[in-house]
Amino acid sequence: MKRILIAAALLAAVLPSAQAATYKIDASHSSVLFKVRHLIGKVSGRFDKFEGSFNYDPKDAKSWKTSATIDASSINTNMDKRDAHLRGADFFDVAKLPTLSFVSTKVSGLNGDKAKLAGNLTIHGVTKPVVLDLEILGAGKDPWGNQRASFTATTKIDRKEYGLTWNETLETGGVLVGEEVEITLEIEGIQQ
Repeated sequence: MKRILIAAALLAAVLPSAQAATYKIDASHSSVLFKVRHLIGKVSGRFDKFEGSFNYDPKDAKSWKTSATIDASSINTNMDKRDAHLRGADFFDVAKLPTLSFVSTKVSGLNGDKAKLAGNLTIHGVTKPVVLDLEILGAGKDPWGNQRASFTATTKIDRKEYGLTWNETLETGGVLVGEEVEITLEIEGIQQ
């Protein structure tokens, strides 16, 4: 019995990823935001409904992983007519493709509170690899005794690569909607 306990202790020391805690994304303290060029400025928007989880051990970046799903119909740019257009067949086609998703594949380049988070992003039924710039904001207990961890992740994508190709040419030249989309994720999770 003593040998089994010693072996288990050695195994736990060799496999630190077993110590990673699982956190559920707290949607009430998180946000999924985007910006895209429109005419001569930029329009901001967000998705209001999303869920997911992440594994996080501050001592073992190799154990980090995350997955999340976003309800495409929850897109919100503070303009009902534009949001209806974005939900339609010209853009997200939420009747046929109701979700967006992200699944991480690895973390690299950890340097202090910065890292790179690689994964597969699925939008409009198209999955492409992306790399997010990750900022580790911290971990700690809230006033109610819950362990929390928080991150900011940013990236830029070309919407056309995901089949979101609708546009209108302007009389003055150029197009109505830019191709590059800036994505910012503000994520806070509660340890399960």
